Amino acid sequence: MFRLDGKVALVTGGNGGIGLGMARGLAQAGATVVIVGRDAEKSRGAVQVLKEQGLIADALAADVTDEAAVAALMKEVMQRHGRLDILVNNAGTNIRRPVQELSLADWNTVMDTNLTSAFLCSRSAWPHLKAAGGGKVINIGSMMSIFGAAYAPAYAASKGGIVQFTRSLATAWAADNIQANAVLPGWIDTELTQKAREQVDGLHQRVLARTPAGRWGAPGDLAGIAVFLASSASDFITGTAIPVDGGYSVLG
Repeated sequence: MFRLDGKVALVTGGNGGIGLGMARGLAQAGATVVIVGRDAEKSRGAVQVLKEQGLIADALAADVTDEAAVAALMKEVMQRHGRLDILVNNAGTNIRRPVQELSLADWNTVMDTNLTSAFLCSRSAWPHLKAAGGGKVINIGSMMSIFGAAYAPAYAASKGGIVQFTRSLATAWAADNIQANAVLPGWIDTELTQKAREQVDGLHQRVLARTPAGRWGAPGDLAGIAVFLASSASDFITGTAIPVDGGYSVLG
């Protein structure tokens, strides 16, 4: 029930970090994975690595904050692969400033990348998921969907919004046999969090001290939850927000 043979999965921001970890897991389970990002060269490189591992992958370049670009993306996916079964809304960014120092442009950049892109891609994917007889939407939130952070007001707001958006999708699309769930990664070792360690004093030590697993997560730690939520094993699970954080959110 965890196999994804014959399924097509689109992963936004899938050319690195968490997105690539999830894309690799989906491909290893048998899915054809379409990696989407603005950096076409980086996406092609990620696809090449997956193909060298014997996996089926494709790369498409698109700005998923742009409505017309998303529509064109979905059309291209259908032309190349003929169906869409799984959508992973993983595109994300962060601008670390306290509220009083955050510009409206900064706010909009983060909200558009993290939340509006999920709306645009989900809306555009819906007819194709429905036509396939049902499908899966996996939205990437964050532990900031649960906690606040003085240095990440826009990021936290966008990731809180992801959880509520996921619940709306789950209730709206249940009749179409489409399940929507959110994944809330903890502190995962990626380019994004490496920058955080440079910008936030003492972050590395605090993360290790609070995480019961005693380590930072790796992108591969997200592969299993991606396969589970994309597979028939989760057909009666929808509207959830599942932390993958080594126990970080357990401690008060």
